[in-house]
Amino acid sequence: MLQVEGLTLSYGATPVLQNLTLPAMIPGRLVGLLGPNGAGKSTLLRAVAGLQPYRGTLRLEGEEIAALQPAFRRARIGYLPQTLPQGTTLVAWEAVISACRAVRPDLARVEVERLGEDIFAALGISAIAFRPLNALSGGQRQMVGLAQVLVRRPPVLLLDEPTSALDLRWQLAVLGVVRRMVEARNGLCLIALHDINIALRHCDDLVVLGPDGLIASGPAGAVMTPEVLRRAYRVDGRVERCSQGNPIVVTDGALD
Repeated sequence: MLQVEGLTLSYGATPVLQNLTLPAMIPGRLVGLLGPNGAGKSTLLRAVAGLQPYRGTLRLEGEEIAALQPAFRRARIGYLPQTLPQGTTLVAWEAVISACRAVRPDLARVEVERLGEDIFAALGISAIAFRPLNALSGGQRQMVGLAQVLVRRPPVLLLDEPTSALDLRWQLAVLGVVRRMVEARNGLCLIALHDINIALRHCDDLVVLGPDGLIASGPAGAVMTPEVLRRAYRVDGRVERCSQGNPIVVTDGALD
């Protein structure tokens, strides 16, 4: 369980989020983090990852995240930033295996390699396993970065726009893999996304941030409304239902 209460985040003297309180995030759920650029999505993920100072309460399984030992925190929390893995001569396989060894020294070499094979197969990227990173496209490197996080099998996943460089097929594949891992391990995933309809389709809950902080949070099907769209994104829009009954957002135009 992840608890956020009275959380305040700043960059220097500039406040990013103030007095943010969210419903407790429980295991087995994908929580979509939505909002415009600059609303604080990445900053919130960094705070949960233990990489951003904060004021207030931020607890994982009842323990304050700032007080956790770094090695314990890295084993429990897998964080994927927006930045892609660097284009080096290191091959994708070794980049992923090295990431696992760095965080899971408790695992034998054969087990690490088995986990590597499993995650390359699950993500559908076995064909690029022995290609150097500097020979991969941006989307392929994004998949390698995701593999570096997922191979460690942390119970908490923090993914900052993990599909930004991917086409639609790979977006769906990634979200399917993340969903299966969360359900199989009864874990928790907090995922920042820009595509509202992807979030509505794949996330259990949504947290919508705006220029003034939290706008809405709760079950995905109930959170997104025309008013939320106006407040968060300054657009006119509607929430309709597709032929299968799933909610979809249709935008009509930007507000002045």
